[in-house]
Amino acid sequence: MVNAFIKKDIKLEVIENFSILEEKNDTANIIWIDMISPSIEEVKTVESIFNIKFPTKQESEEIELSSRYWEEDNRIEINSYFLINHDNAALNETVSFVLQDDLLISIRYKNLESFNTFIRKLLNSPREFKNGYSIFCEIIDIRIDADADIIENLSKEITKIRKHVFTDYANDDEEILEKISSFEDLNMKIRENLTDKQRILSTLLKSSKYNDDKNKIPIMLKDIKSLIEYTNFNFERLDYLQNIFIGILSIEQNKVIKMFTIVNVVFLPPTLIASIYGMNFDLLPELHWEYGYLFSIGLMILSSITPIWIFKKKGWI
Repeated sequence: MVNAFIKKDIKLEVIENFSILEEKNDTANIIWIDMISPSIEEVKTVESIFNIKFPTKQESEEIELSSRYWEEDNRIEINSYFLINHDNAALNETVSFVLQDDLLISIRYKNLESFNTFIRKLLNSPREFKNGYSIFCEIIDIRIDADADIIENLSKEITKIRKHVFTDYANDDEEILEKISSFEDLNMKIRENLTDKQRILSTLLKSSKYNDDKNKIPIMLKDIKSLIEYTNFNFERLDYLQNIFIGILSIEQNKVIKMFTIVNVVFLPPTLIASIYGMNFDLLPELHWEYGYLFSIGLMILSSITPIWIFKKKGWI
């Protein structure tokens, strides 16, 4: 699907059928072409109209800077991560941007909320966006704000699970470890996403293009830096939480082992006494004694009570 946004003075026209645009032959006033999971025919059509060669999806996902940002003549090609977070299952989806003069072309293969938010803003206030560069900056800024919200929610979840570990721990070990692992994965994806944008915006700031309209980039870089610092803080919190949880788990396991040890110590002497009097020798002094049975039972009880008394006196139980 291809949507073309045409600006005429203070009005904005949206064309969802690109064939209509070809018929109108009105490409000079287009400020943004948004391509969502485009077909091969749609990609070739846009390439032929604007004399642009788009990167393949595999090429756009490469991580080296030359693949994330490329500048030549009057064109800038940018591949940027957009975080998709659904039920703490994080995924960095790559979106490709091409800035050519006043035109922005975006290619994406997912329905991203950041774009939906910006389209509503663009339709409501078309005057604020004079060219494709301003549209690109606003989309990135909306994405940074969304990342900040995700980090804030993640921090709340970390605080919640920390309270759970300290106050409501109920032997749900696997569930807690899975949550900590999913939080670490989400935080890592956020960090990767922010670092990618930091590299792209830093390179764009050094570019000789759009010199008159770069006031917003330093602000976005400052926001990204503060968010990266917060992801580092979340990594430290998660690492600390994991260590605390493992320590609590070890304490709980030691309690269980301690109980088994006490039980073994308590029942070992009576077992020894019962084993002695259970031997089949003819010569046993208490064998024909009238009170032999009661004596052995009493000896067993005394041998069981004595270790318990000693443990309590020493404060072990």
